[in-house]
Amino acid sequence: MLWIKTLHIVFMVTWFAGLFYLPRLFVYHAMSKDKISHERFIIMERKLFFGIMTPGAFLTIFFGGWLWKLDGITEQWLKIKVSLVMLLLIYHYLCFKYLIDFKNNKNKHTHIYFRWFNEVPVLALIAIIYLVEFKPT
Repeated sequence: MLWIKTLHIVFMVTWFAGLFYLPRLFVYHAMSKDKISHERFIIMERKLFFGIMTPGAFLTIFFGGWLWKLDGITEQWLKIKVSLVMLLLIYHYLCFKYLIDFKNNKNKHTHIYFRWFNEVPVLALIAIIYLVEFKPT
C-alpha cells in the first residue's frame, strides 16, 4: 500500500507542476506580440498539457482511487478532498479550453486574468494538504 501512496503523491506533484506552469505560460503567451513567440508558446503549452499534466492527472486519480478502495475511508474530510479534485478537473479542462483558444488565435483574456487564474491550484493544494494531514471531522 505504501507503493500506491508513493505513486499517488509522485503523480500528484507531476499534475500540480503542470497546473502551476501552464497558466504561467498563458500569462506570457497573452503578452506576446510576435508570431515566433506565439508558435513557440503553442508548442510548449501542448507538450506540457498532453505530455505531463494530463497523464499526471489520470495517474493521480487512478492511484488515489486505488488507495480509497483499499482503505475504505468514508470520512467527511476525504469527501471534501475528492470534491476539490473534481474542481481541479474542471480547472484542468479550462486549461485545455484556453490552450485551444490560443492555438486558434481566439484568446479573449489578458495576462492579468491569467495571473489570477494561476492562483486557483495553489489554493486547492493548500486545502487538500490541510485535509490529508489534519483529517478534520
